Amino acid sequence: MSTVTVPKISHPVQTRIVEVPPLNPGDYLTRAEFERIYEAHPEIKKAELLEGVVYMPSPIGITRHSEPHAQLITWCGVYAAATPGVRLGDNGTVRLDWENEVQPDAFLWIETERGGKARLTPDDYLEGAPEFIAEVAASSAAYDLHIKKRVYQRSGVQEYLAIQMHEKRVDWFVLQEGVYTNLPEENKMIKSKVFPGLWLNVEAFWAGNIAQLLATVQEGIASAEHTEFVTRLQQKESQ
Repeated sequence: MSTVTVPKISHPVQTRIVEVPPLNPGDYLTRAEFERIYEAHPEIKKAELLEGVVYMPSPIGITRHSEPHAQLITWCGVYAAATPGVRLGDNGTVRLDWENEVQPDAFLWIETERGGKARLTPDDYLEGAPEFIAEVAASSAAYDLHIKKRVYQRSGVQEYLAIQMHEKRVDWFVLQEGVYTNLPEENKMIKSKVFPGLWLNVEAFWAGNIAQLLATVQEGIASAEHTEFVTRLQQKESQ
């Protein structure tokens, strides 16, 4: 009896390629979906999730955003350098809740071991509301002054500084009983209630006078209220 050998037919293994969808303004996503898609698109420099909706700002101009942003960071940096336990972020990712993930222009937060509410996560994001957030907005019509303000207020951001370039207006909000109210401007200066010694010379900011801007915050750092604040932070760490 003869044996017939049947050739084995091999079937090519089909690999299913799962493409990551694009990230578009107006998309409705969970925070997990937003992070997955955002991280898969390194060409996208800035995107935010507010109330489950994706926002992607326009390209950044020099005099309307980049330059004032640099002044803001320098001002905050001088304060943070003189205040142990206070840290500064620049466009870092902040997870506020499951529908809101933002990249503020600047933010200050108190370290957790010194009484701060926000914390660094193992994947190097900030989770929770930092004590202070600042945004450079094109105008009062920008989403920074509307949906972002509502999200920051509800999330417990204690102070929110909104710089409106078109109107040349500064609104510095402080959270009181769950509602934002404006900090008063006195002699062209606004002083933080949450971060004693963080003093903003409004006139110097609009004039682009960085030397005077920094001289004013140095004056705040030299004040008795700042010294007391640093002492309180140190005491909390030792508890």
